[in-house]
Amino acid sequence: MRDLQDLITARVDRPYAIASAARRRHRPASWRGEHGRLMIIAADHPARGALRAGADPLAMGNRADLLDRICTALARPGVNGVLGTPDILEDLLVLGVLDNKVVIGSMNRGGLAGTVFEVDDRFTAYDADSLNASGFDGGKMLLRIDPADAGTARTLQSCGQAVGELAAHRLMAMVEPFISHRDAEGRLRNELTAEAMIRATSVAAGLGATSAYTWLKVPVVPDMERVMAATTLPALVLGGEVSEDADAAYAQWAKALALPTVQGLVIGRSLLYPAGGDVADAVDRAVSLL
Repeated sequence: MRDLQDLITARVDRPYAIASAARRRHRPASWRGEHGRLMIIAADHPARGALRAGADPLAMGNRADLLDRICTALARPGVNGVLGTPDILEDLLVLGVLDNKVVIGSMNRGGLAGTVFEVDDRFTAYDADSLNASGFDGGKMLLRIDPADAGTARTLQSCGQAVGELAAHRLMAMVEPFISHRDAEGRLRNELTAEAMIRATSVAAGLGATSAYTWLKVPVVPDMERVMAATTLPALVLGGEVSEDADAAYAQWAKALALPTVQGLVIGRSLLYPAGGDVADAVDRAVSLL
């Protein structure tokens, strides 16, 4: 990555450069891109210790490589947003690639992947005040609802509070809900059925003192029409794990985008680490669906 040394030098000698870059950033006139939708690159996985992409368990563990991939994606026509944690978004600010982009900060990163406290997902990154001070456009929170884990209650309460605080600043609250269960080995798994997602989205839609600024981030599941019929809130379709059948994944996204409440895509690993290796081509193909 050609700008890596400049980035490191800024972090060592000029940490104030991050706040300066945030103040100078040109904010987008609208959330909608030229295609009328949102096309967001998701890059908040590492802070949860979730570094796998495809067959490589540490694919996202090389920060220079990850930043290079994100910069490539953000430079493609039609990409109008990014989702990340403070460390990544601040790197991108210093690199000067966030002008006129919708920037969503990831908020609850405390439910580390593979831990016994994964469902008790504490808010350990951004809060509404820091997002507003940075001039960003919203905050994203993950809400995994495990009926057998009491930690769910704390996460529900924290998400509800965050939704209200974001709305007070007129910032988007992007809620990513799932019904989750532990498997026989104790690993937390999301239940990707229409019935489970209808329940999850119904709970997420009712969080906070107002839903005026709430958007949902949802996976594609069978009977997606039934899932999206459960709420009038706008939704963005997520990409999930890197699929071995990329054609099928794109076809599923295209079908979901035809639903009235679906307003775009928020995709990370599937575009940053595509099976074919060409980030620009994978992103352009996703944009073409819009």
